[in-house]
Amino acid sequence: MSIPTQWDARYLGPVPHDTSYYAKCMLGGILACGITHAGITPIDVAKCNMQVNPLKYKGLGSSLSLLMKEEGSTGIWKGFGPTFVGYSLQGMFKYGLYEVFKDLYMNAAGQEASEKYKGAIWLAGSASAEVFADIALCPLEMTKVKIQTSATGTFPTGFGAALAQMSKMKAETRYPFGSLVPLWSRQIPYTMAKFFSYEKIVSLFYTHVFTEPKDSYSKTTQLGVTFASGYLAGVLCAIVSHPADSLVSLLGKAENKGKSVGQIAGEVGIATLATKGLSTRVLMIGTLTGFQWWIYDSFKATMGMGTTGGK
Repeated sequence: MSIPTQWDARYLGPVPHDTSYYAKCMLGGILACGITHAGITPIDVAKCNMQVNPLKYKGLGSSLSLLMKEEGSTGIWKGFGPTFVGYSLQGMFKYGLYEVFKDLYMNAAGQEASEKYKGAIWLAGSASAEVFADIALCPLEMTKVKIQTSATGTFPTGFGAALAQMSKMKAETRYPFGSLVPLWSRQIPYTMAKFFSYEKIVSLFYTHVFTEPKDSYSKTTQLGVTFASGYLAGVLCAIVSHPADSLVSLLGKAENKGKSVGQIAGEVGIATLATKGLSTRVLMIGTLTGFQWWIYDSFKATMGMGTTGGK
């Protein structure tokens, strides 16, 4: 890229934001989301079962013990395959396109408005990226939930067999995009909260705690700020998106076949949707988001692209 004569958001960082930069961000997103989501599959299995069968699965520890007792060690790793592939694809678009849309909207707004309304740009960029990320994720998320919440022996647990079965059952499961709207309702607010909160918290760290220029601090310090900011952002994300997350899980329950999202929400109640399994999800998403940002920024730092956010 040739250096422009006028202000351009693509030249604000340590390296130009060219096609190679965005491709590397996509790769960083794959690593950040695929590894972390797959790694906490047991917690996710417990959470989903707590949401769809709260009388049987009452807490994280007891749910994991019960799953292990009934299904063995494989019971807590159900859905690993679609989780890894689905969230790798989601991460690729979530992080990569966020960088693309953020630069696009900053350039459309101009230098002065970009600085004045940076929060709005973070929100618009993350929301735009998540629209595409969820289209990639949806078929695999539907498969994951079906594997994790089906009674033992009633649905295949192998990745390929589960995908094939979902395709056969598409008339009743609405596969592959039947959960796209509730997924958007969960993931778009989650991602907006995730990226806005992260960017804001990082900015506060470098304004009030680490007050010297960001580049004067070691990569270890910068990545520590990244993890702390990501963890705090994740806690906020979990609270914002939990009701929709519960709905996505409930859509995979056999008893809810054919019911609308509104009907399920009315039967369960908003309070239950917002609170059942929330503490487990806060633990899961806080840790998950902290490590996602740490992996993503570690990759960017290794590539000489600098860490995300701050001055």
